[in-house]
Amino acid sequence: METKPEILAPAGDMDKLKIALAYGADAVYAGIPKFSLRTRETAFTAESIRNGIDYVHRHGKNIYLTLNIFPHNLKVDAFLKELDAVVPLQPDALIMADPGMIAAALKRYPDMPLHLSTQANTVNWATAAFWRDLGVRRIILSRELSLEEIAEIHDKVPDIELEAFVHGAICIAYSGRCLISNYLHFRDANQGTCTNSCRWEYRLAYERGSLLDVEARQHPAEPLPAPARGLVLHESERPGEAFPVSEDIQGTYLMNSKDLCAIELLPELIHSGVCSMKIEGRTKSAYYTAVTARAYRRALDAHLAGRPFDPEDLRELMRLSNRTYTTGFYTRNPRQYGENFRDGLSEGVGEAVAGRILHYDPQSGLAVLEVKNRFSRGEKMTLISPGGNLDIIVDHIEDEKGLAVECAHGGGKNVRIPLPSDPGDFAFIRKRA
Repeated sequence: METKPEILAPAGDMDKLKIALAYGADAVYAGIPKFSLRTRETAFTAESIRNGIDYVHRHGKNIYLTLNIFPHNLKVDAFLKELDAVVPLQPDALIMADPGMIAAALKRYPDMPLHLSTQANTVNWATAAFWRDLGVRRIILSRELSLEEIAEIHDKVPDIELEAFVHGAICIAYSGRCLISNYLHFRDANQGTCTNSCRWEYRLAYERGSLLDVEARQHPAEPLPAPARGLVLHESERPGEAFPVSEDIQGTYLMNSKDLCAIELLPELIHSGVCSMKIEGRTKSAYYTAVTARAYRRALDAHLAGRPFDPEDLRELMRLSNRTYTTGFYTRNPRQYGENFRDGLSEGVGEAVAGRILHYDPQSGLAVLEVKNRFSRGEKMTLISPGGNLDIIVDHIEDEKGLAVECAHGGGKNVRIPLPSDPGDFAFIRKRA
């Protein structure tokens, strides 16, 4: 199935939806809060979803709605009721995972395109053929596939669309089907309430005694073999094979996967049969949405026009907060290249977003800036807009009363700064390192 490649960006709320389109996304995906795996994404209501669909369609783009939880019995009736409410809004597709709910949707609404969520863990061509025969239009592939495996799926099942993640957080569990949060906090990731427990700090411990009266120890009775640079984990079926664990005063990061960044692999993904390049991050910031959508838009356009990859697009992504990047399973089994054993903190904070432009007054040449992070007069900044970047120096700052100040403080307060011209809607100011 030949389909023009698309950049698919996250829309956590109406504002991010508009920003994603402004910065070059061909399509967005948004969630129905109670039935999406991002229930923290609560900004959308039935009315705002309707407005979002109308806005996207007025701009000639696509919107896919996510209903990809695995509902327990108590949620089935509510899920089907929500399905009946969503379909008349005419989204371009529904993203679903549960086989029973997919069967019900196909029976009730055979003309509504369905995309199979990555939660369904499609890892082979036979499964892709099964879902195609059932009536699913697109497979959102498991993140554990290599480029060669994706190509084989496309070769054997060419009449179904393939979508793949190209950027964002990677779950340490198999395609996100995780039980850690449920086990520790009774909040089920597969019901949309993940607490991101895999990102937390841990200490090595062992248990002894009754299961009803567990005694956790900070140090094992027998010392573990350890390489010079830290502790290791051993798996009983793989003697002599060590898995490194680094522990410092901040904690131990056993499950801290790096973030995915496949911007340099877009040509290979397209060649493998992928038609939709998906960016993760509905709960991330509007600034993140803008930078990722624009970087992948530029990289895809360059490839389609026969131009070489521009490293500046990668540098833009490096400036975002991240847990260091990996290409995941696309080019190899990541192993030690896929986890950040050093810390759970973000990289890229040296060029944090300073704020969001809310309004520009052409008479005074001043722009109203909603401040996200502190900056001072005289600092070097970068103005970021859908049209490109512009380096500036902030030589004047006014508070809300019009008084000159030396610095602007974060927390959402507004200040005014001079700009050479109107940057239009959806512009940001970023600090330069």
